[in-house]
Amino acid sequence: MNQNKLFNRTRWQLALSYAAVMGLILSLLGFGVYKAIAHAHWIAIDRELESVAGTLHDSLEIKLQQPGRLEPIVNELLPNLRIIGANGIKEQLPDRHILSAINQSYYYIRLFDYSGKLIATAGAYPEELPPEFNSYYWQTITDTKGNVYHQISVALHTKTQQDWGYFQVGRSLQEFKNYLRTIKLILKLGLPTALILVGFSSWWLAGLAMKPIYSSYRQIQQFTADAAHELRTPLAASQATVESALLMSELDEKEAREILRTVERQNRRLTQLVADLLLLARMDSQAISNRPQLCCLNDLVSDLVEELAALAIASEVALTSEIRVQQQLNVVGDADRLYRLVANLIVNAIQYTPAGGKVTVILDCSHQEAIVQVQDTGIGMAAADLERIFDRFYRVNSDRSRNTGGSGLGLAIAQTIARAYRGSLSARSELGSGSTFLLRLPL
Repeated sequence: MNQNKLFNRTRWQLALSYAAVMGLILSLLGFGVYKAIAHAHWIAIDRELESVAGTLHDSLEIKLQQPGRLEPIVNELLPNLRIIGANGIKEQLPDRHILSAINQSYYYIRLFDYSGKLIATAGAYPEELPPEFNSYYWQTITDTKGNVYHQISVALHTKTQQDWGYFQVGRSLQEFKNYLRTIKLILKLGLPTALILVGFSSWWLAGLAMKPIYSSYRQIQQFTADAAHELRTPLAASQATVESALLMSELDEKEAREILRTVERQNRRLTQLVADLLLLARMDSQAISNRPQLCCLNDLVSDLVEELAALAIASEVALTSEIRVQQQLNVVGDADRLYRLVANLIVNAIQYTPAGGKVTVILDCSHQEAIVQVQDTGIGMAAADLERIFDRFYRVNSDRSRNTGGSGLGLAIAQTIARAYRGSLSARSELGSGSTFLLRLPL
């Protein structure tokens, strides 16, 4: 198939188209996965900050006595609390109790009085953050080094519901950014790798998909060549006969009749060949109905043996039938086609059986199937011929087939008819020991 430019080009086009479509789908899927992961982690960060801020806010408010003043007991809640003095110097209070969430290296806390002045910090407070206060509930800010932080601001009140100031809990987004950077790297490396695998898979799948098409193409190509060859032979013979007649200055009645008989014989052969080709084409495309009806195989076999007896006698071959069942074997199918099927098998056996040989037609049944066997004591077939015996225009002995008028379509037609009625046709043979054709049809 790769040697055929048309199929090779089509295979490349299919593979590239499939890879492009899959690449687009994977890119959109990767982008969607990245956005979904980023959104899920961002929501998780917000919920975590809300939870920590809510817990500390409720714990702080019940301990605050006066606006803008930190009670000593506050140090029990906040680790590494640093008080901002009037001169801006931070005073470190002794650690007593460490809240697990704030103790993590990426959390920090800032306390502002009601005027927005920074009073104290705790946790992993980044020194590079601007001290200005912003009362927005959610904030994403950047320090002087370009590090990004996400924080939440909550108003604080005293026990007596006086405005105390503001409370901010924030965390670094560096871990979040590193995680997203890792996801991006995985997607950037994974997408080309997936596309390479998709490309190879597309090439392989395109080849698998095109194999039956290429096989059909080769069969049509071979069929066309064989049909042209078969049609050319009688046409060439008729043309030569007519040309030779035209070259003669005079023709008597006897010579004219001989020429007409030759042309008529070639025309009959052409007519039969065209009819066979038309039958095969119609059955392949199922252009005509099967006209199902009950057909008695007992009568069909008996009639055929009787009708073909003259052909067998002319070939000096003994033709007999053997009915091994007592009941009538009825199958559903077109009687004319089934007649053609069995007749082709018997005629084929007679043609390939030498003078003095024997052809036996056996009718039997087994497991709801009717079995028709056509046995002969003819020339037999080699294993290589047996594999191709049902191919169209194939002949085991080409010279002999041409002499008997065969075109190599008889067994192909028989096989096609058998399959049309859900049956099977097979052959077994040995060179020089005769052949047996086995037809099975559902009762």
